[in-house]
Amino acid sequence: MISVALNIGFAVMCLCLILNLVRLLKGPSTPDRILALDTMYINTIALILLFGIRLERAIFFEAALLIAMMGFVGTVALANYLLHGDIIE
Repeated sequence: MISVALNIGFAVMCLCLILNLVRLLKGPSTPDRILALDTMYINTIALILLFGIRLERAIFFEAALLIAMMGFVGTVALANYLLHGDIIE
């Protein structure tokens, strides 16, 4: 049962990543592209967590945590650049 749920989760997350990539490339404005990139981070984290559950390894959870922190910092930096024109004030 868990393998079926994992396969469905992989398929859904891959579909979400493809749709986010379309929004990233096609987005009409810069905030749309930043939001698509942030959502891609979140979907990648979910994909890594599913992969960690499949292989029963804890190292993937630590990798997901690192990607979450880098994604947050990147999103804040892009938003700051969008609002003020520079990253460091």
